[in-house]
Amino acid sequence: MEDTENSVDAKSIKTLETQIIHGIKSVDSRIFLDNRYKMDYPEMGLCTVINNKNFHESTGMAARSGTDVDAANIRETFMNLKDEVRNKNDLTCEEIMELMCNVSKEDHSKRSSFICVILSHGEEGRLTELFVGYLCRRLAGKPKLFIIQACWGTELDCGIETDGSFDDDVACQKIPVETDFLYAYSTAPGYYSWRNSRDGSWFIQSLCAMLKLYAHKLEFMHILTHVNWKVTTEFESFSYDATFHAKKQIPCILFMLTKELYFYH
Repeated sequence: MEDTENSVDAKSIKTLETQIIHGIKSVDSRIFLDNRYKMDYPEMGLCTVINNKNFHESTGMAARSGTDVDAANIRETFMNLKDEVRNKNDLTCEEIMELMCNVSKEDHSKRSSFICVILSHGEEGRLTELFVGYLCRRLAGKPKLFIIQACWGTELDCGIETDGSFDDDVACQKIPVETDFLYAYSTAPGYYSWRNSRDGSWFIQSLCAMLKLYAHKLEFMHILTHVNWKVTTEFESFSYDATFHAKKQIPCILFMLTKELYFYH
């Protein structure tokens, strides 16, 4: 990579066997052949992109240079995957929650999935509670992906030298309300997340590149593994401030999907 300065985003089972054990019914959910999410609804899915670049001066947060590159990259990538993409810019916390509320109330019955991409300064917070099964029934049993490019703390990853080479549909009527979510965070808990002022964030660059290469070949978790590899091996910070120079990053995936997710059918 060219040395340009980086900055951080701070602040179907065919047979079922059931048995009664001490009054509790358990289901023997055997491994079955086609454990994939259904992706052949009339519409692929809705992708909502929240791109926060500028912040009110009272927050003390600097503008996020490079985030528009991320937003454009995300838009192109998911439109190529046949999703409907909606971009929203510079939303306040209240406006984000209002947007999420309105989207959760839409009719998702013809959609295969829902994707929310958040590009912002930030710390951990819940933006997904409106999409749990009992509040958004039309997305129950469908994959709900939240992709978050933001800091998750203020620690810096200095990296470490290694020894050797890196080369070396279920037939039940009730599911947990938090089922079928996936959270893809740009960085591990506690750490800064890096963004290049010209090329965009390391994570979004890598995610879009790997989706373009593998979305029609690989299952999504395999794609995310490639994303982690790319961020880990191809990026290192460049900064004129020695404190922030030569730092590393690893994305973090919180996985609650129950089936394999392919972006084709």
